[in-house]
Amino acid sequence: MIPMNLSHPIDLLIRQALVFDGSLREPQTKDVAVYEGRIAAVEDSIQSPAKETIDAKGLALMPGIIDSHTHFDAQITWDSYVRPSPAMGVTTAVIGNCGFTIAPCRPQDRELTMRNLTQVEGMSLDVLRQGIDWRFETFPEYMAMLKQKGSAINVAAYVGHSSVRTWVMGEQANKRQATPEEIAAMAEVVKEAMAAGAVGFATSTSPAHNGEGGFPMPSRLASDEEMMQLTLAMASQGRGVYMVTKGGQMPMAFLRSLSQASGRPVMVAALLHNSTNPQAVFNDMTAIAQANDQGIPLIGQVSCCPLTMDFTFASAYPVEGLVSWRPAMGLSHEALKTCLADHAFRQKVKDELAQTASFRLFNNEWDKVHVVQVIQAEHQAYEQKSVAELAQALRQDPLDFALDLALKEDLQTVFTAQLLNSDTQAVGQLLNDPNSLVSLSDAGAHLTFFNDAGFGLHLLGHWARDLAVMSMTQAVHKLTAQPAKVLGLKDRGQLLPGYAADLMLFDPQTVGRGPKHRVFDLPGGAARLNTLANGVHGVWVNGHMVADQHGLKDQTELAGQLLTEFT
Repeated sequence: MIPMNLSHPIDLLIRQALVFDGSLREPQTKDVAVYEGRIAAVEDSIQSPAKETIDAKGLALMPGIIDSHTHFDAQITWDSYVRPSPAMGVTTAVIGNCGFTIAPCRPQDRELTMRNLTQVEGMSLDVLRQGIDWRFETFPEYMAMLKQKGSAINVAAYVGHSSVRTWVMGEQANKRQATPEEIAAMAEVVKEAMAAGAVGFATSTSPAHNGEGGFPMPSRLASDEEMMQLTLAMASQGRGVYMVTKGGQMPMAFLRSLSQASGRPVMVAALLHNSTNPQAVFNDMTAIAQANDQGIPLIGQVSCCPLTMDFTFASAYPVEGLVSWRPAMGLSHEALKTCLADHAFRQKVKDELAQTASFRLFNNEWDKVHVVQVIQAEHQAYEQKSVAELAQALRQDPLDFALDLALKEDLQTVFTAQLLNSDTQAVGQLLNDPNSLVSLSDAGAHLTFFNDAGFGLHLLGHWARDLAVMSMTQAVHKLTAQPAKVLGLKDRGQLLPGYAADLMLFDPQTVGRGPKHRVFDLPGGAARLNTLANGVHGVWVNGHMVADQHGLKDQTELAGQLLTEFT
């Protein structure tokens, strides 16, 4: 504990806040003192002089939110404030999820890497070309650059499988399995990254994850042997988390074997509820629970947000995981329009959608797809109506209606689709599962499609306060102490003396996330979706305020730390 009989004032004193300390203990009204970036004391009453005192009566104080699933790898190189996460109460972000990283990367592979991100993560190619600072090639060089640049929040980084594969295999990375020699070379790259401070190794086998030209992201072509060897390479220094976005073809038994062989936690994404195959996600959670009961650490990443995505058929991410959609992948504008107009192509898509799948983003629920914005005045009446409703009125198949409308408007029509996680009872069950980790914000990715950076505020306001699916104490724990423990973050995730002063001051009666809106602050003035925080009165990272009730503070000090040491 930092002594309270200091000869000079403490830096910050927050008086009479209802303190949720991150554990499962019930909250208590306390004074909290901060000195030199750390919590100095949590007491009933603190009388020491302070440089700044905040009267927090009627407000609650909790550790800052830990966002374990972000894609800020590119954005952080041009935006050290990693907008909008700090204003959403996030004080620590983990980047590199799904293995979609930009390091390591050779100069000749930069264009391919950016084009892959454009496809798989919905990022603008022009924004990436203008924004990414490429003053690195290896993963250690990338980490050194991030440390030199600084950031508004703490950052931990996975080394990404697709980037490692491309580093070793070049243009063949997304076309074939690796040789034993190539696997050995990849293992050395992973070991080097872990020595440089990676939090773990991230990968994806999801069929929805495709890169430029419709080719699978490189990690999807990895053999089981490659996965095993790279997981063992990660674990060779006695630490690290293996993170995977799991395709339906990847059995839980194999993930158990990775954890058992490496002795390291396996984090499984993205476990979302599918209303057309409602039991699948619970089968996965049961398998995870059984592994933990046997001392094999697995945890499932779940979301507290419905997966809702804006899209156009020029980049139709919700359906790009369909086998029948592959002929449309990678086509240029006119060629794509010809494909989408083809009757045989459409019939194959309809046939596949009619089949039940264990997991896919879009499940033929056209009543959950709405027209958001049309280009032609004659179609104005379609806006805010479902495709199912509009198609029925015209006695058309919904797919035909949507594609016909898009083609009439040169593929510029904007649709929105509620894809997964829309069943309140089922999602509540997932959130309360002791083996689930609430995350999947995807912050930094899909910038024109959706923005779930405020997932933590949504958990606190919607699920804990409004629906009472869990207590506020449980919600805070899910956002702080639990992810800190899983990820091995030192001295973070709880409000305890000696811990880092990562804090969020909020009003429990109003906390939540506001409606989405577009802002134009990406490189070149490009647009992204944003949400505002409701009920947040202050966010501190290592004792420095980064946001208040008005949002991100202008020119705030870059007090975040690059986290490279883990338990």
